[in-house]
Amino acid sequence: MSRGFYVGRFQPYHNGHQTVLEQMACRVDEIVIGVGSAQVSHTVANPFTAGERVLMLIRSLSSLQCPFYVIPIEDVQRNALWVSHVRSMTPPFDTVYSANPLVVQLFTEAGVSVRSPAMHERLTYSGTAIRQRMLDGEPWECLVPPAVVDVIREIHGVERLRQIAGSDQ
Repeated sequence: MSRGFYVGRFQPYHNGHQTVLEQMACRVDEIVIGVGSAQVSHTVANPFTAGERVLMLIRSLSSLQCPFYVIPIEDVQRNALWVSHVRSMTPPFDTVYSANPLVVQLFTEAGVSVRSPAMHERLTYSGTAIRQRMLDGEPWECLVPPAVVDVIREIHGVERLRQIAGSDQ
């Protein structure tokens, strides 16, 4: 039984994430998805709660032909302890899938096998770019799975983002 681990903030979950997870599903028996920075929400960089991000993932991956687990993971402010923290919060896994240099370094130092999948159209599929499109009133819906569009509409996510990005001036 092989189990792969993939971590991200998913602010929001987008088609680039979806592509990586679909590719992982062809390589492992089960996937563990870590929703990073789970304690952070209601900021311009992190507008969605951990629960909302879990919902985005579960709904978007409902037809994935691979069992998966979605685990919120709060940050710890000591990188040297982060891998142990992640392991304490998740089912055991064999391989980490990440292109994030810090994640790659920390798991490599811990002796965990790491694969760095190609980032699918990284400049297009970027949470930062998607949030900016939301703020600017530009189309963003084509950059995320339809289920994410539904969740963001359900929670009034664009309105929240615009409100918290505003100024009291």
